[in-house]
Amino acid sequence: MTNTEIMHRIEQLKKEKNAVILAHYYTRPEVQDIADYLGDSLGLAQEAAKTNADIIVFCGVHFMAETAAIICPGKKVLIPALGAGCSLAESITGYELREWKKNNPEGVIVSYVNTTAEVKAWTDICCTSANALEVVKSIPADKKILFVPDRNLGAWISKVTGRPMELWNGNCCVHERITTEMILNKSLEYPQAEILIHPESRCSHDEKILNLPQAYLYSTAGMIRHAANSPAKQFIIATETETIHKLQKDNPEKEFIPVHPQTICGQMKKITLPNVCEALEKEQYIVTVAEKIRQKALLPIERMLKIK
Repeated sequence: MTNTEIMHRIEQLKKEKNAVILAHYYTRPEVQDIADYLGDSLGLAQEAAKTNADIIVFCGVHFMAETAAIICPGKKVLIPALGAGCSLAESITGYELREWKKNNPEGVIVSYVNTTAEVKAWTDICCTSANALEVVKSIPADKKILFVPDRNLGAWISKVTGRPMELWNGNCCVHERITTEMILNKSLEYPQAEILIHPESRCSHDEKILNLPQAYLYSTAGMIRHAANSPAKQFIIATETETIHKLQKDNPEKEFIPVHPQTICGQMKKITLPNVCEALEKEQYIVTVAEKIRQKALLPIERMLKIK
């Protein structure tokens, strides 16, 4: 089957089965194009919470589909590629959080949403890169905070808010590649460009970057809003390269330059049109969360979703 034929079949199956397709900005362009909702982690969690569909096909990595299963226990959540994982989610376990809580019973655990259901179950409040600053600001100043698992995002939050936090030593293998030198060299090459940087990047908390007047740190959805509203015509994009598909589609008159051609998430690329279609056809790779864990993991997600 051609891509066009597969897309047509996907549309048929969606109608037959009352299914919705949620896709992350880092998936392949053709997968983004068949999504009913395209978003970052926060937007996808919000959309999962309000959908009336019976089936959610989650085009993203496993922890994202797990989050949908936690929020929507009455719905069937499918992931097209069972092996789509995340280096951040794999860097910490619920056991490690439980041990920290034993030693810090009054402490607050803030978990980036890029974590497993088991880790969320031991978490006080979740966050995404879009609302992490507000989440941390909402915590009383006298409380000790453990921020997990992304040390770069945590260091950026500490730098911006002035709030000291204990940081877990995890990272996103894609954003860890984005260095200060890479940003500075690219800005010399494109001096008129605004630079949009994801706070998971290794350089996000470097003073040299924070003091660049043309540099802005945003979640992926924040980058997309900024590019649409900015008068600038040229942008250096310091996040996963497939984000440029959405940026270019929304702003055909503007130029978007990847900070490096290798800022690619191979896990997200495991989601393809054929396996999206097959997931719907066979209703396969159902993502489930044990009810006891689901109930515990839901609380920090609900607290996160209340933060504006």
